Amino acid sequence: MASRRKFFLVAGALHAAPPAESAVIVPVQLIVDDRVKFSARQIADFWSRVWGEAVSDLAGCKVRILGTRGKGEIRRSPSGAPVFVGLLPRVLNLVITGLVPTQWDNGRGLSGVTTRYEGFHLCVISLHHAHGHRIPFFSVNTCLHELLHALMLDIFEKRPGGLDGEAREFRIDTYATRLWLFGDGAAIRRSAEVYVRRLQT
Repeated sequence: MASRRKFFLVAGALHAAPPAESAVIVPVQLIVDDRVKFSARQIADFWSRVWGEAVSDLAGCKVRILGTRGKGEIRRSPSGAPVFVGLLPRVLNLVITGLVPTQWDNGRGLSGVTTRYEGFHLCVISLHHAHGHRIPFFSVNTCLHELLHALMLDIFEKRPGGLDGEAREFRIDTYATRLWLFGDGAAIRRSAEVYVRRLQT
């Protein structure tokens, strides 16, 4: 009888207190473009305000950014195409530069781009245009927005043009807004698990 009571107590305790969800670890290599001269204040402001805000938001949904610092730069080939130096495989490379390379920007003044480049996973952030959260659904944290293009698996698809491309951007801004304002990141965490598995295979 005593052993039966003990069984039900243990079973009840297990039901009442499910194991805590572990964080999804996303490895990110952080590179400041050596070819661009930033002031110490610009860099410090970026790390504390823009990057710090994005990392904090993701931590709220148990997505932990494991950042390491790397050395690298963006060079220009004779054709004008960007050449990235210092990228690593099996991590998300986040390169902070002055402006997004011209061939990718097309005069749009982009604050960031996320893509796969020669097999590497890559976010390029324009320090001159990057910003923290401003307007829900329309102007969210630049780093969070670009990281979500990877975590929500857009990085594996070619960016659609026209209205489909705008819809994809709005979808990402919606996820970012829900995380920022309401702490709602369940879908982000689930997708991040898939992303990390694909990143490291």
